[in-house]
Amino acid sequence: MSIIKQIYKPSMTVGQVYAKIYGSEGLPMPIGNVLELGLEHDEDVKKQDDMTALGGGTHAEVRRIKDAKITMKLADLNVVNLSRAIFGEASEKAAGDVIDEEHAATLGGLVRLAHIQPTAVTVQKGATAGAATVVTAPGNYEVRPEGIFINADAAGVTDADKLWISYTYGAYAVIEAMTTKSVELALTFGGLNEADGGKPVVVDIYRASQGITKKLALINKDFGALDVEGSVLLDSTKTGVGISRYYRVSMA
Repeated sequence: MSIIKQIYKPSMTVGQVYAKIYGSEGLPMPIGNVLELGLEHDEDVKKQDDMTALGGGTHAEVRRIKDAKITMKLADLNVVNLSRAIFGEASEKAAGDVIDEEHAATLGGLVRLAHIQPTAVTVQKGATAGAATVVTAPGNYEVRPEGIFINADAAGVTDADKLWISYTYGAYAVIEAMTTKSVELALTFGGLNEADGGKPVVVDIYRASQGITKKLALINKDFGALDVEGSVLLDSTKTGVGISRYYRVSMA
């Protein structure tokens, strides 16, 4: 039977989502586990009343697509997905060593170091780095991923003491949030219909904006996810009679 004439076609799809910057020459790259992916359509409906007889009714109607929206729930909060979802600029910090980073002590407070995940830590105190002595008393401080926590009962340390901290750190990524604009993406969904023998359903969305995530959970009891949405925009490079300038669905 011709695929176009098939009636039985239940749908429950899974699959990969690929993205690239719209207009770029690179290949679309997988964006990870996408828990939800959908397209929503909004119509502008204009009606003309039937005034020719009693009882009313509609004499004429015009329906035009007002907007097409894409929604995604992203399970992988990798650097690329998170950067796009918070309008951020990402950069990579190479591993390195820090010698005598200066801070002022506060008992019971956190020394937020310039880099994360410090190792091989040495804490000294003194008016100058050259005259500083090592803070060696057990229990004076804790090394944490975010920095050095000065214990409230640290021996030989008082508030406002100058601390000189040396340490080593590994490579890590930094995302400066809300520093750029929304990206425009070309998206491909490589779907498999589990309700129809795993047959492929491939959707190409030629050009779509991605908005900022409505919520970024920092402490939560369940897996984190990014809920993002955007508009499906016209792609002027798609031309021809019967050719969509928005998106295309291919299915077996």
